[in-house]
Amino acid sequence: MQLRSHGLSSITDRTGLLFGADYNPEQWPEENWPEDIRLMQEAGINLVTVGVFSWARLQPTEHTWDFGWLDRILDLLHQGNINVCLATPTASPPPWLGHRHPGTLPTDESGATLWYGSRNQFSPSSAEYRSAALKVTAALAARYGSHPAVAMWHVGNELGQISYDDETAAAFRDWLSRRYGSLAELNTAWGTTFWSQGYSGWDEILPPRSAPYLHNPTQLLDFRRFTSDALLSLFTAERDVIRSQSPLVPITTNLMGFFRGADYFSFAAEADFVGNNWYTDPAQPHTWELGALTHDLCRGLAGGNPWLLMESATSAVNWRPHNTAKDPGALRVDSYSALARGSDGICFFQFRQSAFGAERFHSAVVPLAGADTRVFREVAALGSGLQELRFLAGEPAPAPIAILFDWDSWWAAEAPDRPSDRLAVLDQLQAYHRQLLRRGLSAEVVHPGTDLDRFNLVLVPSLFLLRDEHAARLAGWVERGGSAVVGPFSGVADGNGHLRQGRFPSVLAGMLGASGEEWRPLAGPVGLDFGAAPAAGTPGSAPLSRLSGLAAASWSEDLRLDAPGATAVATFTEGALAGKPAVVRNSHGRGTAWYAGADLPDAALALLVGDALAAAGLASPVVGELPSDVELATRGTCHFLLNHSPEPRAVHLTEQSVDVLTGAAHGPHLVLEPYGALVLKATPAPTENGH
Repeated sequence: MQLRSHGLSSITDRTGLLFGADYNPEQWPEENWPEDIRLMQEAGINLVTVGVFSWARLQPTEHTWDFGWLDRILDLLHQGNINVCLATPTASPPPWLGHRHPGTLPTDESGATLWYGSRNQFSPSSAEYRSAALKVTAALAARYGSHPAVAMWHVGNELGQISYDDETAAAFRDWLSRRYGSLAELNTAWGTTFWSQGYSGWDEILPPRSAPYLHNPTQLLDFRRFTSDALLSLFTAERDVIRSQSPLVPITTNLMGFFRGADYFSFAAEADFVGNNWYTDPAQPHTWELGALTHDLCRGLAGGNPWLLMESATSAVNWRPHNTAKDPGALRVDSYSALARGSDGICFFQFRQSAFGAERFHSAVVPLAGADTRVFREVAALGSGLQELRFLAGEPAPAPIAILFDWDSWWAAEAPDRPSDRLAVLDQLQAYHRQLLRRGLSAEVVHPGTDLDRFNLVLVPSLFLLRDEHAARLAGWVERGGSAVVGPFSGVADGNGHLRQGRFPSVLAGMLGASGEEWRPLAGPVGLDFGAAPAAGTPGSAPLSRLSGLAAASWSEDLRLDAPGATAVATFTEGALAGKPAVVRNSHGRGTAWYAGADLPDAALALLVGDALAAAGLASPVVGELPSDVELATRGTCHFLLNHSPEPRAVHLTEQSVDVLTGAAHGPHLVLEPYGALVLKATPAPTENGH
């Protein structure tokens, strides 16, 4: 995917890396605003998001408007050389909208209305809501489309609303009619001969409201798709209104990483650049791993181009049951992780901590205690550091490894009727991605329909739903010389979520050289013998290191070898599958494919992924493995070495390096300070004569 020419580069070409926060001036007396701007300048902030939750201030009643305060703050910010990301305030309608137009309010599965007094109280399919949202968007675009402070536009906020009301039901039926064309096709796609669910009229079809027992799986899947499309149409409608008045200013919205409620591949295709929110959980020691995976999703959504971290926390959030604060130093390490994985800036929620409202305990750039605080000093130090790294702005961040992921498949895989809830899609993604983190290697999380030719290795941790054309694309890429690792319970269902007939995964059986007849969730751990020799003549065909004491925890599959070039590189050692393949390796054309028919522990995955990396010709910049709380990520020629631990950590790299910021030379053996961060460039090792 190629980003539009008026994307992030239209800003970062003149600013360098972006550094900022959400700013809510309407929450504070106007006489405070000049001091706010002074503190922004002191912290090195060059971008603030304004207006996200300002609809009631901009339009106090249905027929009155107040833009004066926004005029004044935008002018002040421009005078202070602070760029503005101007938001449409449509994520939080004012009370008058729900009161006077109750049809705009959403309902839950049981039909209960979700009332105003919070935020997100709108139904995406409500025509009255859409009309009001486009009206306030048009007013903002007409007034500020060419304002010199406005560097980008921000549509809505964290689009993810869902509703089951009657207007949504009608919109769902229209969507289904366009998708299937006829009731006969819908009944076939939904498999409505099961449980006597056949529909004789479009008006009989409803969203999956509360029901006595399990819903139709394809109905659930299609409602997910419909809801995602409805949210996307909100974005594109507001975007188009803005673009008519502000054609050269980039427009985006803030995504939420691995959020189940919307297919972000479709959003990325419509935005001028990818923006995302990520909030580390300081109470979870390895929260940074999910952060790294989320950032790799963003670089995949952006096609290897820069993206923007639009929200993160300076310290504690307010919305978890127990909100721990970040340790001193963690702020910089968390931020550099996003930067290393392709973000062209770091932004926080929020600039000044709220004294009232539901997020009053959320951390900010300026805490309630003021600027004479550790948090503000760390933010200012980070701002200074980003200025030193400004040369990274616009630097692409492509990766040689692809991880295939699909929201359709995620939705289908975790339907309530699945064989086990212990094989969660995101858990599988993290397990395979973790093997790359331990080796200091990066990936892009991409859609199965992506052109794979620029990648050396493809990981498929979990693709329950796999369309024929995507399976053919992957198999063809392997046949031409690629290396692919496929995880369990993949290739099981077609695009309707129907289980494929025959031995699984039939759609990939030729590539994998193996097939299965039964999925067997486990009552307890089952032993694995990992390390059988691969088939002779396969690339990288040295036998794997043999490990004992390994076990599949929750999942197994009854597999057999079907192709002459297929070998069991791991077998089950006990139970009903004793002696049968657990992991298969197969030569397919000029390439190699692996299939794991079990949820493998880390040590086994390390061997499996290590074998695939060797076959793909990908070397790690690390000797052995990194400590479990150390991250190494590469952007351009810069290696970011980050310690996510409060303890020192020793690292052994394969090359010498020089510190980009200080010029200090480093040998391959390094010791990172607690929450230490180094930005390095590799240097050639000296020859015997010293040159």
